[in-house]
Amino acid sequence: MTSTAPEALQGRDAEERPPSWPQRLRRFGYAPRPVIGLRERLVPPYTEPSERLWIVLGVPPLLADRVVRWSAWLGPALVALVAGLLRFWHLGSPKAVIFDETYYAKDSWALVNRGYEASWPKDIDKLILADPSKIPVPADPGYVVHPPVGKWVIGLGELMFGFDPFGWRFMVAVLGTLSVFMLCRIGRRLFRSTFLGCLAGGLLAVDGLHFVMSRTALLDLVLMFFVLAAFGCLLLDRDWARRRFADALPVDADGLLRPSAAVGDRLRLGWRPWRIAAGVMLGLAFATKWNGLYILAAFGLLTIAWDIGARRTAGAARPYLSVLRRDLLPAFVSTVPVALVTYVASWTGWIVTGKGYFRDWAATRDGGWWFWLPDWLRSLWHYEVTVYDFHVNLTSGHTYQSNPWSWIVLGRPVSYFYEDPRGGTEGCAADPGDKCAQEVLAMGTPLLWWAACFAILYVLWRWFFRRDWRAGAIACGIAAGWVPWFFYQERTIFLFYAVVFVPFLCLAVSMMIGAMLGPPGSDERRRTVGAVGAGVLVLLIVWNFIYFFPLYTGQTIPLGEWQDRMWLDTWV
Repeated sequence: MTSTAPEALQGRDAEERPPSWPQRLRRFGYAPRPVIGLRERLVPPYTEPSERLWIVLGVPPLLADRVVRWSAWLGPALVALVAGLLRFWHLGSPKAVIFDETYYAKDSWALVNRGYEASWPKDIDKLILADPSKIPVPADPGYVVHPPVGKWVIGLGELMFGFDPFGWRFMVAVLGTLSVFMLCRIGRRLFRSTFLGCLAGGLLAVDGLHFVMSRTALLDLVLMFFVLAAFGCLLLDRDWARRRFADALPVDADGLLRPSAAVGDRLRLGWRPWRIAAGVMLGLAFATKWNGLYILAAFGLLTIAWDIGARRTAGAARPYLSVLRRDLLPAFVSTVPVALVTYVASWTGWIVTGKGYFRDWAATRDGGWWFWLPDWLRSLWHYEVTVYDFHVNLTSGHTYQSNPWSWIVLGRPVSYFYEDPRGGTEGCAADPGDKCAQEVLAMGTPLLWWAACFAILYVLWRWFFRRDWRAGAIACGIAAGWVPWFFYQERTIFLFYAVVFVPFLCLAVSMMIGAMLGPPGSDERRRTVGAVGAGVLVLLIVWNFIYFFPLYTGQTIPLGEWQDRMWLDTWV
Protein backbone atom coordinates (compact mmCIF):
# COMPACT_ATOMS: atom_id res chain seq x y z
CA MET A 1 0.00 0.00 0.00
CA THR A 2 1.35 3.39 -1.03
CA SER A 3 2.03 5.75 1.82
CA THR A 4 0.33 9.14 1.75
CA ALA A 5 2.25 10.54 4.72
CA PRO A 6 3.91 13.96 4.34
CA GLU A 7 7.30 12.25 4.04
CA ALA A 8 6.10 10.38 0.96
CA LEU A 9 5.21 13.64 -0.76
CA GLN A 10 8.57 15.31 -0.28
CA GLY A 11 10.15 13.68 -3.31
CA ARG A 12 7.37 14.53 -5.75
CA ASP A 13 7.60 17.33 -8.26
CA ALA A 14 5.96 20.60 -7.32
CA GLU A 15 3.26 20.17 -9.94
CA GLU A 16 2.21 16.84 -8.40
CA ARG A 17 1.59 18.34 -4.96
CA PRO A 18 -2.03 18.99 -3.97
CA PRO A 19 -3.06 22.64 -4.37
CA SER A 20 -3.20 24.87 -1.30
CA TRP A 21 -6.56 25.95 0.08
CA PRO A 22 -6.35 29.44 -1.49
CA GLN A 23 -5.71 27.81 -4.87
CA ARG A 24 -8.72 25.55 -4.37
CA LEU A 25 -10.94 28.49 -3.52
CA ARG A 26 -9.97 30.47 -6.60
CA ARG A 27 -12.35 28.37 -8.71
CA PHE A 28 -15.15 29.80 -6.58
CA GLY A 29 -14.06 33.41 -7.14
CA TYR A 30 -11.69 33.81 -4.18
CA ALA A 31 -8.90 36.31 -4.65
CA PRO A 32 -6.21 36.70 -1.97
CA ARG A 33 -5.69 40.13 -0.51
CA PRO A 34 -2.84 42.01 -2.17
CA VAL A 35 0.29 42.42 -0.13
CA ILE A 36 0.56 46.06 0.97
CA GLY A 37 3.97 47.57 1.58
CA LEU A 38 4.90 49.00 4.95
CA ARG A 39 5.00 52.59 3.68
CA GLU A 40 1.51 52.21 2.21
CA ARG A 41 0.29 50.77 5.51
CA LEU A 42 1.68 53.74 7.42
CA VAL A 43 0.73 56.42 4.88
CA PRO A 44 -1.93 55.03 2.49
CA PRO A 45 -2.12 56.73 -0.93
CA TYR A 46 -5.26 58.47 -2.12
CA THR A 47 -7.54 56.67 -4.54
CA GLU A 48 -7.57 58.11 -8.06
CA PRO A 49 -10.08 57.49 -10.86
CA SER A 50 -9.00 54.84 -13.35
CA GLU A 51 -7.52 55.91 -16.67
CA ARG A 52 -10.40 54.14 -18.38
CA LEU A 53 -12.84 56.74 -17.01
CA TRP A 54 -10.91 59.61 -18.58
CA ILE A 55 -10.66 57.73 -21.88
CA VAL A 56 -14.43 57.17 -21.93
CA LEU A 57 -15.03 60.86 -21.15
CA GLY A 58 -12.45 61.94 -23.71
CA VAL A 59 -10.37 63.92 -21.20
CA PRO A 60 -6.67 64.41 -22.10
CA PRO A 61 -4.17 63.00 -19.57
CA LEU A 62 -2.79 66.43 -18.57
CA LEU A 63 -6.25 67.82 -17.89
CA ALA A 64 -7.24 64.63 -16.07
CA ASP A 65 -4.26 65.04 -13.74
CA ARG A 66 -5.25 68.64 -12.98
CA VAL A 67 -8.86 67.65 -12.34
CA VAL A 68 -7.74 64.99 -9.85
CA ARG A 69 -5.51 67.49 -8.01
CA TRP A 70 -8.05 70.31 -7.99
CA SER A 71 -10.96 68.08 -7.02
CA ALA A 72 -9.43 67.59 -3.56
CA TRP A 73 -10.42 71.19 -2.77
CA LEU A 74 -12.92 72.12 -5.48
CA GLY A 75 -15.15 69.12 -4.73
CA PRO A 76 -15.61 70.02 -1.04
CA ALA A 77 -15.94 73.71 -1.95
CA LEU A 78 -18.80 73.00 -4.38
CA VAL A 79 -20.61 70.80 -1.85
CA ALA A 80 -20.20 73.50 0.81
CA LEU A 81 -21.45 76.15 -1.64
CA VAL A 82 -24.67 74.22 -2.16
CA ALA A 83 -25.01 73.71 1.60
CA GLY A 84 -24.44 77.41 2.21
CA LEU A 85 -27.03 78.51 -0.36
CA LEU A 86 -29.58 76.25 1.31
CA ARG A 87 -28.77 77.45 4.80
CA PHE A 88 -28.72 81.17 4.05
CA TRP A 89 -31.88 81.11 1.93
CA HIS A 90 -34.43 83.22 3.85
CA LEU A 91 -32.36 82.76 7.00
CA GLY A 92 -34.36 85.40 8.85
CA SER A 93 -37.60 83.47 8.30
CA PRO A 94 -39.62 82.83 10.32
CA LYS A 95 -39.28 86.29 11.83
CA ALA A 96 -39.82 85.02 15.32
CA VAL A 97 -37.98 83.90 18.44
CA ILE A 98 -38.23 80.14 17.99
CA PHE A 99 -37.78 77.57 20.74
CA ASP A 100 -34.69 78.23 22.93
CA GLU A 101 -33.62 81.22 20.88
CA THR A 102 -35.50 83.11 23.58
CA TYR A 103 -32.53 82.38 25.88
CA TYR A 104 -29.47 82.32 23.67
CA ALA A 105 -30.23 85.27 21.40
CA LYS A 106 -30.66 87.61 24.38
CA ASP A 107 -27.80 86.13 26.41
CA SER A 108 -25.51 86.54 23.41
CA TRP A 109 -26.54 90.16 22.89
CA ALA A 110 -25.85 90.95 26.55
CA LEU A 111 -22.54 89.08 26.43
CA VAL A 112 -21.12 91.04 23.48
CA ASN A 113 -22.34 94.33 24.93
CA ARG A 114 -21.62 93.93 28.65
CA GLY A 115 -19.26 90.98 28.90
CA TYR A 116 -21.69 88.88 30.93
CA GLU A 117 -25.22 87.51 30.56
CA ALA A 118 -27.97 89.79 31.82
CA SER A 119 -31.36 89.25 33.44
CA TRP A 120 -33.98 90.14 30.83
CA PRO A 121 -37.58 91.11 31.58
CA LYS A 122 -40.22 88.52 30.79
CA ASP A 123 -42.30 88.76 27.60
CA ILE A 124 -39.81 91.05 25.90
CA ASP A 125 -39.39 88.97 22.73
CA LYS A 126 -42.17 90.74 20.82
CA LEU A 127 -40.70 94.13 21.63
CA ILE A 128 -37.28 92.97 20.40
CA LEU A 129 -38.77 91.79 17.10
CA ALA A 130 -40.68 95.06 16.69
CA ASP A 131 -37.74 97.42 17.27
CA PRO A 132 -34.58 96.09 18.96
CA SER A 133 -32.96 99.53 18.92
CA LYS A 134 -35.39 100.63 21.64
CA ILE A 135 -34.52 97.75 23.96
CA PRO A 136 -31.68 98.58 26.39
CA VAL A 137 -29.38 95.82 27.60
CA PRO A 138 -30.13 95.15 31.29
CA ALA A 139 -27.33 95.75 33.78
CA ASP A 140 -28.34 93.12 36.32
CA PRO A 141 -26.56 89.75 35.84
CA GLY A 142 -28.58 86.70 34.83
CA TYR A 143 -28.20 83.10 35.96
CA VAL A 144 -27.26 80.90 32.98
CA VAL A 145 -26.47 77.19 32.89
CA HIS A 146 -24.19 76.91 29.85
CA PRO A 147 -20.63 78.19 29.31
CA PRO A 148 -20.18 81.29 27.13
CA VAL A 149 -18.39 80.26 23.89
CA GLY A 150 -21.49 79.34 21.90
CA LYS A 151 -23.11 82.63 22.94
CA TRP A 152 -20.00 84.59 21.94
CA VAL A 153 -20.31 82.97 18.49
CA ILE A 154 -23.99 83.89 18.19
CA GLY A 155 -23.28 87.39 19.49
CA LEU A 156 -20.67 87.98 16.79
CA GLY A 157 -23.38 87.66 14.16
CA GLU A 158 -25.59 90.02 16.14
CA LEU A 159 -22.80 92.62 16.25
CA MET A 160 -22.41 92.39 12.47
CA PHE A 161 -26.07 92.27 11.37
CA GLY A 162 -28.15 93.43 14.30
CA PHE A 163 -30.27 92.12 17.12
CA ASP A 164 -32.81 90.32 14.93
CA PRO A 165 -33.44 86.74 13.68
CA PHE A 166 -30.98 87.03 10.77
CA GLY A 167 -28.30 88.48 13.04
CA TRP A 168 -28.53 85.85 15.76
CA ARG A 169 -28.71 82.99 13.24
CA PHE A 170 -25.93 84.22 10.93
CA MET A 171 -22.84 82.75 12.63
CA VAL A 172 -24.58 79.44 13.29
CA ALA A 173 -25.33 79.20 9.55
CA VAL A 174 -21.68 79.99 8.81
CA LEU A 175 -20.48 77.18 11.08
CA GLY A 176 -23.07 74.82 9.61
CA THR A 177 -21.75 75.53 6.12
CA LEU A 178 -18.11 75.24 7.17
CA SER A 179 -18.84 71.92 8.89
CA VAL A 180 -20.03 70.51 5.55
CA PHE A 181 -16.74 71.57 3.95
CA MET A 182 -14.75 70.13 6.85
CA LEU A 183 -16.57 66.81 6.66
CA CYS A 184 -15.76 66.54 2.94
CA ARG A 185 -12.09 66.99 3.71
CA ILE A 186 -12.20 64.74 6.77
CA GLY A 187 -13.98 62.00 4.83
CA ARG A 188 -11.43 62.31 2.02
CA ARG A 189 -8.54 61.86 4.43
CA LEU A 190 -10.29 59.07 6.34
CA PHE A 191 -11.27 57.02 3.28
CA ARG A 192 -8.44 58.21 1.00
CA SER A 193 -11.15 58.99 -1.55
CA THR A 194 -12.32 62.41 -2.71
CA PHE A 195 -15.59 60.88 -3.90
CA LEU A 196 -16.47 59.28 -0.55
CA GLY A 197 -15.40 62.40 1.31
CA CYS A 198 -17.63 64.65 -0.80
CA LEU A 199 -20.41 62.09 -0.47
CA ALA A 200 -20.22 62.30 3.33
CA GLY A 201 -20.31 66.10 3.16
CA GLY A 202 -23.18 65.99 0.69
CA LEU A 203 -25.18 63.76 3.01
CA LEU A 204 -24.58 66.22 5.85
CA ALA A 205 -25.74 69.06 3.58
CA VAL A 206 -29.12 67.35 3.07
CA ASP A 207 -29.66 66.15 6.62
CA GLY A 208 -32.72 67.84 8.04
CA LEU A 209 -31.54 68.05 11.65
CA HIS A 210 -28.19 69.59 10.71
CA PHE A 211 -30.00 71.94 8.32
CA VAL A 212 -32.50 73.17 10.91
CA MET A 213 -29.84 73.53 13.61
CA SER A 214 -27.73 75.55 11.14
CA ARG A 215 -30.62 78.01 10.85
CA THR A 216 -31.41 78.33 14.56
CA ALA A 217 -29.54 80.23 17.29
CA LEU A 218 -28.97 77.28 19.61
CA LEU A 219 -25.69 76.00 21.06
CA ASP A 220 -25.68 72.42 19.79
CA LEU A 221 -24.60 73.21 16.22
CA VAL A 222 -21.70 75.26 17.60
CA LEU A 223 -20.74 72.31 19.80
CA MET A 224 -20.91 69.99 16.79
CA PHE A 225 -18.61 72.28 14.80
CA PHE A 226 -15.85 72.26 17.42
CA VAL A 227 -16.18 68.49 17.93
CA LEU A 228 -15.81 67.87 14.20
CA ALA A 229 -12.88 70.29 14.02
CA ALA A 230 -11.18 68.42 16.89
CA PHE A 231 -11.68 65.10 15.10
CA GLY A 232 -10.16 66.55 11.94
CA CYS A 233 -7.13 67.85 13.88
CA LEU A 234 -6.57 64.42 15.45
CA LEU A 235 -6.84 62.82 12.02
CA LEU A 236 -4.16 65.18 10.71
CA ASP A 237 -2.03 64.38 13.76
CA ARG A 238 -2.40 60.65 13.06
CA ASP A 239 -1.15 61.03 9.50
CA TRP A 240 1.67 63.32 10.64
CA ALA A 241 2.88 60.82 13.27
CA ARG A 242 2.74 57.84 10.92
CA ARG A 243 4.67 59.80 8.31
CA ARG A 244 7.36 60.43 10.92
CA PHE A 245 7.65 56.69 11.49
CA ALA A 246 7.80 56.01 7.76
CA ASP A 247 10.61 58.54 7.35
CA ALA A 248 12.59 57.05 10.27
CA LEU A 249 12.36 53.36 9.30
CA PRO A 250 15.29 51.65 7.50
CA VAL A 251 15.15 50.83 3.79
CA ASP A 252 16.38 47.52 2.38
CA ALA A 253 18.35 46.90 -0.81
CA ASP A 254 15.13 46.90 -2.87
CA GLY A 255 14.13 50.32 -1.59
CA LEU A 256 11.36 48.94 0.63
CA LEU A 257 10.71 49.96 4.22
CA ARG A 258 11.43 47.39 6.88
CA PRO A 259 9.95 47.36 10.39
CA SER A 260 12.37 48.19 13.18
CA ALA A 261 11.87 47.54 16.85
CA ALA A 262 14.35 50.30 17.66
CA VAL A 263 12.34 52.88 15.72
CA GLY A 264 8.92 51.57 16.77
CA ASP A 265 9.80 51.47 20.47
CA ARG A 266 12.12 54.45 20.86
CA LEU A 267 11.24 57.15 18.33
CA ARG A 268 10.16 60.37 20.06
CA LEU A 269 7.61 62.25 18.02
CA GLY A 270 8.24 65.57 19.76
CA TRP A 271 6.14 68.65 19.04
CA ARG A 272 2.69 67.69 17.70
CA PRO A 273 0.88 70.93 16.80
CA TRP A 274 -2.26 69.27 15.42
CA ARG A 275 -2.85 67.49 18.71
CA ILE A 276 -2.58 70.79 20.58
CA ALA A 277 -5.03 72.31 18.10
CA ALA A 278 -7.38 69.43 18.86
CA GLY A 279 -7.05 70.26 22.57
CA VAL A 280 -8.08 73.85 21.86
CA MET A 281 -11.07 72.71 19.78
CA LEU A 282 -12.16 70.28 22.50
CA GLY A 283 -11.82 73.06 25.06
CA LEU A 284 -14.06 75.29 22.94
CA ALA A 285 -16.53 72.42 22.65
CA PHE A 286 -16.53 71.97 26.44
CA ALA A 287 -16.89 75.74 26.81
CA THR A 288 -20.02 75.63 24.62
CA LYS A 289 -21.86 72.79 26.37
CA TRP A 290 -20.64 70.47 29.08
CA ASN A 291 -21.21 67.24 27.16
CA GLY A 292 -18.08 68.23 25.25
CA LEU A 293 -16.21 66.84 28.26
CA TYR A 294 -17.29 63.28 27.38
CA ILE A 295 -16.07 63.79 23.83
CA LEU A 296 -12.72 65.03 25.17
CA ALA A 297 -12.32 61.76 27.07
CA ALA A 298 -13.36 59.59 24.12
CA PHE A 299 -11.11 61.36 21.61
CA GLY A 300 -8.21 61.20 24.07
CA LEU A 301 -8.51 57.41 24.18
CA LEU A 302 -8.87 57.31 20.39
CA THR A 303 -5.63 59.18 19.72
CA ILE A 304 -3.76 56.92 22.16
CA ALA A 305 -5.13 53.86 20.34
CA TRP A 306 -3.87 55.35 17.08
CA ASP A 307 -0.39 55.80 18.60
CA ILE A 308 -0.36 52.14 19.67
CA GLY A 309 -1.30 51.08 16.14
CA ALA A 310 1.39 53.28 14.59
CA ARG A 311 4.16 51.90 16.80
CA ARG A 312 3.02 48.32 16.25
CA THR A 313 3.03 48.81 12.48
CA ALA A 314 6.49 50.39 12.65
CA GLY A 315 7.77 47.23 14.37
CA ALA A 316 7.60 47.98 18.08
CA ALA A 317 8.14 44.85 20.17
CA ARG A 318 6.09 46.31 23.04
CA PRO A 319 3.81 48.95 21.56
CA TYR A 320 1.70 49.44 24.69
CA LEU A 321 4.73 49.96 26.89
CA SER A 322 6.29 52.24 24.29
CA VAL A 323 3.19 54.42 24.14
CA LEU A 324 3.07 54.50 27.94
CA ARG A 325 6.66 55.73 28.05
CA ARG A 326 6.81 58.01 25.01
CA ASP A 327 3.31 59.22 24.13
CA LEU A 328 0.87 59.06 27.03
CA LEU A 329 2.05 62.08 28.99
CA PRO A 330 2.52 64.34 25.93
CA ALA A 331 -0.92 63.28 24.69
CA PHE A 332 -2.49 64.16 28.04
CA VAL A 333 -0.73 67.52 28.28
CA SER A 334 -1.64 68.40 24.68
CA THR A 335 -5.35 67.81 25.21
CA VAL A 336 -6.65 67.88 28.78
CA PRO A 337 -4.73 70.86 30.28
CA VAL A 338 -5.03 72.75 26.99
CA ALA A 339 -8.78 72.15 26.95
CA LEU A 340 -9.15 73.22 30.59
CA VAL A 341 -7.14 76.42 30.04
CA THR A 342 -9.29 77.16 26.98
CA TYR A 343 -12.42 76.59 29.05
CA VAL A 344 -11.36 78.97 31.82
CA ALA A 345 -10.25 81.57 29.26
CA SER A 346 -13.76 81.51 27.76
CA TRP A 347 -15.02 83.09 31.01
CA THR A 348 -12.77 86.15 30.59
CA GLY A 349 -15.71 88.54 30.21
CA TRP A 350 -17.29 87.25 33.41
CA ILE A 351 -13.94 87.48 35.23
CA VAL A 352 -12.83 90.93 34.01
CA THR A 353 -16.11 92.82 34.32
CA GLY A 354 -16.63 91.58 37.88
CA LYS A 355 -20.41 91.85 37.46
CA GLY A 356 -21.48 88.41 36.33
CA TYR A 357 -23.78 86.16 38.34
CA PHE A 358 -21.96 84.76 41.43
CA ARG A 359 -18.87 86.78 40.42
CA ASP A 360 -18.37 88.12 43.97
CA TRP A 361 -19.50 85.00 45.80
CA ALA A 362 -16.04 84.18 47.22
CA ALA A 363 -15.29 87.75 48.33
CA THR A 364 -17.56 87.44 51.37
CA ARG A 365 -16.71 83.86 52.34
CA ASP A 366 -13.83 82.11 54.04
CA GLY A 367 -11.80 80.15 51.52
CA GLY A 368 -10.86 77.40 53.99
CA TRP A 369 -8.24 75.10 52.53
CA TRP A 370 -8.49 76.99 49.23
CA PHE A 371 -7.80 80.49 50.62
CA TRP A 372 -4.73 80.80 48.42
CA LEU A 373 -6.80 80.66 45.22
CA PRO A 374 -7.99 83.96 43.73
CA ASP A 375 -11.57 84.95 44.54
CA TRP A 376 -12.69 84.80 40.92
CA LEU A 377 -11.57 81.16 40.61
CA ARG A 378 -13.36 80.09 43.79
CA SER A 379 -16.46 81.98 42.65
CA LEU A 380 -16.31 80.28 39.25
CA TRP A 381 -16.00 76.89 40.91
CA HIS A 382 -19.06 77.60 43.05
CA TYR A 383 -20.97 78.69 39.96
CA GLU A 384 -20.02 75.45 38.18
CA VAL A 385 -21.20 73.35 41.13
CA THR A 386 -24.62 75.00 41.13
CA VAL A 387 -24.90 74.56 37.35
CA TYR A 388 -24.04 70.86 37.68
CA ASP A 389 -26.76 70.44 40.30
CA PHE A 390 -29.21 72.13 37.95
CA HIS A 391 -28.38 69.85 35.02
CA VAL A 392 -28.52 66.54 36.88
CA ASN A 393 -31.80 67.48 38.57
CA LEU A 394 -33.53 68.78 35.44
CA THR A 395 -36.37 66.25 35.35
CA SER A 396 -39.38 68.45 34.63
CA GLY A 397 -41.45 67.05 31.77
CA HIS A 398 -41.59 68.57 28.29
CA THR A 399 -43.87 67.88 25.34
CA TYR A 400 -40.97 67.10 23.02
CA GLN A 401 -38.57 65.30 25.33
CA SER A 402 -37.39 61.89 24.14
CA ASN A 403 -35.38 58.88 25.20
CA PRO A 404 -31.96 58.55 23.52
CA TRP A 405 -32.92 55.03 22.39
CA SER A 406 -35.43 56.61 20.01
CA TRP A 407 -33.11 59.19 18.49
CA ILE A 408 -31.60 57.04 15.75
CA VAL A 409 -35.06 56.21 14.35
CA LEU A 410 -36.30 59.81 14.83
CA GLY A 411 -38.89 58.75 17.36
CA ARG A 412 -39.73 62.20 18.71
CA PRO A 413 -38.51 65.24 16.75
CA VAL A 414 -38.82 68.72 18.25
CA SER A 415 -41.16 71.35 16.83
CA TYR A 416 -39.35 74.70 17.13
CA PHE A 417 -42.14 76.77 15.61
CA TYR A 418 -45.75 76.13 14.58
CA GLU A 419 -48.60 78.31 13.38
CA ASP A 420 -51.85 77.50 11.57
CA PRO A 421 -52.58 80.50 9.35
CA ARG A 422 -56.06 80.79 7.92
CA GLY A 423 -56.92 81.27 4.29
CA GLY A 424 -55.72 84.54 2.82
CA THR A 425 -52.94 85.05 5.41
CA GLU A 426 -49.24 84.11 5.58
CA GLY A 427 -49.28 82.65 2.07
CA CYS A 428 -52.26 80.38 2.67
CA ALA A 429 -54.86 80.05 -0.10
CA ALA A 430 -57.34 82.90 -0.47
CA ASP A 431 -60.37 80.86 0.63
CA PRO A 432 -60.98 81.78 4.31
CA GLY A 433 -62.14 78.22 4.97
CA ASP A 434 -58.81 76.69 4.00
CA LYS A 435 -56.43 75.59 6.72
CA CYS A 436 -52.65 75.66 6.46
CA ALA A 437 -49.66 74.77 8.61
CA GLN A 438 -46.35 76.51 9.13
CA GLU A 439 -43.71 74.58 11.09
CA VAL A 440 -39.99 74.36 11.76
CA LEU A 441 -39.39 70.74 12.74
CA ALA A 442 -35.97 69.72 14.08
CA MET A 443 -35.83 66.26 12.53
CA GLY A 444 -33.20 64.43 10.54
CA THR A 445 -33.87 63.34 6.97
CA PRO A 446 -35.70 60.07 7.70
CA LEU A 447 -34.23 57.89 4.94
CA LEU A 448 -30.71 59.05 5.81
CA TRP A 449 -31.14 58.21 9.49
CA TRP A 450 -32.83 54.90 8.83
CA ALA A 451 -30.02 54.00 6.43
CA ALA A 452 -27.62 55.02 9.19
CA CYS A 453 -29.10 52.30 11.41
CA PHE A 454 -27.69 49.70 8.99
CA ALA A 455 -24.51 51.73 8.49
CA ILE A 456 -23.79 51.64 12.23
CA LEU A 457 -24.10 47.85 12.20
CA TYR A 458 -21.77 47.69 9.20
CA VAL A 459 -19.24 49.97 10.89
CA LEU A 460 -19.28 47.87 14.05
CA TRP A 461 -18.79 44.72 11.97
CA ARG A 462 -15.84 46.28 10.15
CA TRP A 463 -14.31 47.32 13.44
CA PHE A 464 -14.75 44.04 15.33
CA PHE A 465 -14.07 41.53 12.58
CA ARG A 466 -11.87 43.40 10.11
CA ARG A 467 -10.05 45.60 12.63
CA ASP A 468 -10.68 48.59 10.37
CA TRP A 469 -9.40 51.66 12.21
CA ARG A 470 -11.62 53.94 10.12
CA ALA A 471 -14.72 52.12 11.32
CA GLY A 472 -13.44 52.36 14.89
CA ALA A 473 -12.96 56.13 14.54
CA ILE A 474 -16.49 56.59 13.21
CA ALA A 475 -17.94 54.39 15.94
CA CYS A 476 -16.03 56.43 18.54
CA GLY A 477 -17.50 59.69 17.22
CA ILE A 478 -21.04 58.30 17.31
CA ALA A 479 -20.62 56.79 20.78
CA ALA A 480 -19.01 59.92 22.23
CA GLY A 481 -21.98 62.06 21.25
CA TRP A 482 -24.73 59.54 21.93
CA VAL A 483 -23.85 57.06 24.70
CA PRO A 484 -23.41 59.59 27.59
CA TRP A 485 -27.08 60.54 27.37
CA PHE A 486 -28.10 57.00 28.31
CA PHE A 487 -26.77 57.69 31.81
CA TYR A 488 -29.19 60.60 32.23
CA GLN A 489 -32.42 59.08 30.97
CA GLU A 490 -34.44 60.65 33.75
CA ARG A 491 -33.23 64.08 32.73
CA THR A 492 -35.22 66.15 30.24
CA ILE A 493 -33.40 65.59 26.95
CA PHE A 494 -34.24 66.16 23.30
CA LEU A 495 -33.49 64.63 19.92
CA PHE A 496 -31.71 67.74 18.64
CA TYR A 497 -28.81 66.93 21.01
CA ALA A 498 -27.98 64.22 18.45
CA VAL A 499 -26.73 66.84 15.96
CA VAL A 500 -23.32 66.42 17.63
CA PHE A 501 -22.83 62.98 16.08
CA VAL A 502 -24.69 63.55 12.79
CA PRO A 503 -21.40 64.04 10.85
CA PHE A 504 -20.25 60.60 12.01
CA LEU A 505 -23.55 59.06 10.91
CA CYS A 506 -22.89 60.57 7.46
CA LEU A 507 -19.38 59.08 7.49
CA ALA A 508 -20.86 55.69 8.40
CA VAL A 509 -23.38 55.83 5.54
CA SER A 510 -20.64 56.96 3.15
CA MET A 511 -18.47 54.02 4.22
CA MET A 512 -21.37 51.63 3.70
CA ILE A 513 -22.01 53.07 0.23
CA GLY A 514 -18.31 52.63 -0.57
CA ALA A 515 -18.70 48.95 0.31
CA MET A 516 -21.77 48.76 -1.92
CA LEU A 517 -19.67 50.03 -4.84
CA GLY A 518 -17.33 47.09 -4.37
CA PRO A 519 -13.72 46.61 -3.27
CA PRO A 520 -10.76 47.42 -5.54
CA GLY A 521 -10.42 44.91 -8.33
CA SER A 522 -14.15 44.13 -8.57
CA ASP A 523 -15.38 43.13 -11.99
CA GLU A 524 -17.54 45.39 -14.12
CA ARG A 525 -20.80 43.64 -13.27
CA ARG A 526 -20.17 43.95 -9.54
CA ARG A 527 -19.35 47.62 -9.95
CA THR A 528 -22.45 48.29 -12.01
CA VAL A 529 -24.82 46.60 -9.56
CA GLY A 530 -23.17 48.40 -6.63
CA ALA A 531 -23.28 51.78 -8.39
CA VAL A 532 -26.97 51.40 -9.20
CA GLY A 533 -27.83 50.44 -5.61
CA ALA A 534 -25.71 53.24 -4.14
CA GLY A 535 -27.09 55.79 -6.61
CA VAL A 536 -30.69 54.87 -5.82
CA LEU A 537 -30.04 55.20 -2.08
CA VAL A 538 -28.43 58.64 -2.44
CA LEU A 539 -31.17 59.91 -4.74
CA LEU A 540 -33.85 58.71 -2.32
CA ILE A 541 -32.13 60.55 0.54
CA VAL A 542 -31.94 63.77 -1.52
CA TRP A 543 -35.60 63.40 -2.53
CA ASN A 544 -36.55 62.83 1.10
CA PHE A 545 -34.81 66.06 2.13
CA ILE A 546 -36.63 67.99 -0.62
CA TYR A 547 -39.95 66.43 0.43
CA PHE A 548 -39.55 67.60 4.04
CA PHE A 549 -37.96 70.93 3.08
CA PRO A 550 -41.17 72.93 3.85
CA LEU A 551 -41.11 71.59 7.41
CA TYR A 552 -37.45 72.47 7.83
CA THR A 553 -37.91 76.08 6.71
CA GLY A 554 -41.29 77.05 8.14
CA GLN A 555 -43.03 77.40 4.78
CA THR A 556 -46.80 77.69 4.71
CA ILE A 557 -48.39 74.57 3.19
CA PRO A 558 -51.96 73.21 3.12
CA LEU A 559 -52.85 71.28 6.24
CA GLY A 560 -53.37 68.10 4.21
CA GLU A 561 -49.80 68.24 2.88
CA TRP A 562 -48.52 68.78 6.40
CA GLN A 563 -50.47 65.72 7.59
CA ASP A 564 -49.05 63.65 4.70
CA ARG A 565 -45.56 64.36 6.06
CA MET A 566 -46.39 63.13 9.56
CA TRP A 567 -45.19 59.60 8.82
CA LEU A 568 -45.19 58.57 12.49
CA ASP A 569 -47.77 59.44 15.13
CA THR A 570 -45.00 60.62 17.46
CA TRP A 571 -44.03 63.38 15.01
CA VAL A 572 -47.21 65.33 15.73
